[in-house]
Amino acid sequence: MAPRVSIVTLNWRGVEDTLGCLESLRDLAYPNFFVLVVDNGSGDDSVVRIADRYPEVDLVETGANLGFAGGCNIGIRRALEQGADYVWLLNSDTWVHPEALGALVECAERDPRLGAVGSVIRDQGDPEHVLAWGGGWIDLRFGRPSHALSPVAGRDLDYLTGASLLLRARALEEVGLLDEQFFLYWEETDLCFRLRESGWRLGVAEDSRVWHRGPGATLRRLRQKDRHFNHSAVRFLFRYAPHPWIATLTGGALRFGKRLLRGEFGRARAVARGLASGLRARRS
Repeated sequence: MAPRVSIVTLNWRGVEDTLGCLESLRDLAYPNFFVLVVDNGSGDDSVVRIADRYPEVDLVETGANLGFAGGCNIGIRRALEQGADYVWLLNSDTWVHPEALGALVECAERDPRLGAVGSVIRDQGDPEHVLAWGGGWIDLRFGRPSHALSPVAGRDLDYLTGASLLLRARALEEVGLLDEQFFLYWEETDLCFRLRESGWRLGVAEDSRVWHRGPGATLRRLRQKDRHFNHSAVRFLFRYAPHPWIATLTGGALRFGKRLLRGEFGRARAVARGLASGLRARRS
């Protein structure tokens, strides 16, 4: 019998994206999966609309915005309690190919030491454009991540992107779930580092195709992204970088300077505020 897979999707005030994602999951060819949507305290009509259109979905309400890690962990725990062999973390603003899940599981089953397997992430607006070939690398000297954009073996990657991430239940039970101190960003990177440190390997299923909504957000959302990204970067780099102060300040300065050169002064301030709040949190 095919391994049992729980698909965990987190919704936060993005019900239209979530409904589109769930529609694509109905076409999956894989024979043994169930879908679990975690509503992360949206406070709107998301729960009613999802339940009305997809009554077969297991819908969990957190009652508050717990962040990406906190919300996903609610779903992961429930999936493990229900006997999942694998948990597929899938961003709500994605569409999946009918063979996407089967390719992930096939890759994982070929090597029992693969703790996590990623997909090839493409742009919804330009379906042939690769946004990430599974994941990417972290330059721990300068605090900078970069996605792989062409074929690469999972063993050569530092992390897999959380937009589509198949996790082996046994690996999660060994190394733990997502670190909820990362409210948003860097949490899947931290998990991949912990998996690798414990002897698990990363894989990329090149036939697992997932389309992600490309960049596009309000200025307010972009500033929020900059703040959360840089706040979380501090926690990650002080955990893993050999010279964390250099990596944190260099990476932050590069992101700050990039926004200044573009005339994005509000986003530059958001970078600085994120770094400052991350450093304060580290001392508390």
